[in-house]
Amino acid sequence: MMVSKKMAAALNEQVKNEFFAYWTYLQMSYSFNSMGLSVFSKWYNEQAMEEQGHAMKIADYLLDQGAEVELLSLDKPKADYKSAEEVVQAALDHEIMVTQQINALASLAREEHDYATENFLQYYVQEQVEEVATATELLDLVKMSDSTGQLLMLENRIMALRTEG
Repeated sequence: MMVSKKMAAALNEQVKNEFFAYWTYLQMSYSFNSMGLSVFSKWYNEQAMEEQGHAMKIADYLLDQGAEVELLSLDKPKADYKSAEEVVQAALDHEIMVTQQINALASLAREEHDYATENFLQYYVQEQVEEVATATELLDLVKMSDSTGQLLMLENRIMALRTEG
């Protein structure tokens, strides 16, 4: 195994975290669908698929390093959102938490002089900068809306966020 047991365990934990993000965003997508906000629903469905890809990429890295992948159990994501703003705020909070998780992994890799893993994690470090910025902008847009009608008018701008940058 080319990564330490401690690093393998931490990366397996991050696989779980990324799959939990997948479940969380999928639930958010369904919540938006129930609110009649189909573009928001699509946004979070695409976000869910991205998180699933992150989990798979980390799992593949573990395998490439000769480590075992252990799928850990997931908690049930929150499902009882009362408003679009509550969902988007929860998504931003989640991205901030994931940023902390990725930073802890990068710190561990550096501490262990595991340059391959440190290099691998740089993608995720940069990804989190973008994720937090986009989630913050989305929350700002939602906060400017006083009604469902205004949220519907924002939907074109929201999907443009996915293609910018």
